[in-house]
Amino acid sequence: QLVESGGGLVQTGDSLRLSCVASGDPFSMYIMGWLRQAPGKEREAVATIDLTSERIYYADSVKGRFTISRDNAKNMVYLQMNNLKPEDTGVYSCAGRKFMFTTKAEDFTYWGRGTQVTASV
Repeated sequence: QLVESGGGLVQTGDSLRLSCVASGDPFSMYIMGWLRQAPGKEREAVATIDLTSERIYYADSVKGRFTISRDNAKNMVYLQMNNLKPEDTGVYSCAGRKFMFTTKAEDFTYWGRGTQVTASV
């Protein structure tokens, strides 16, 4: 089970930190990611992180502004979002996939219900 928190309504240029807590299978077995579902668009992976935090992927649209991290001891994954833009608006879901690194939203097999992020002009 994956449960997200930390979303909200912010102004352009503001920051938010999303958190996700995992329960069930050993967390350290899972590649973790943050997926975004924007209005009228397909769900995309904005950031993914491997088991040991050595390999990290960012979508081009968030590079330099978002940072993904994980704490395997706490079963937590985070997404620090800085300099938010209106185009970052969407539902952000934490997602997991066993062992194999991926940059594709469709490869994840577990995800939470999501948290809404809205960046207003």
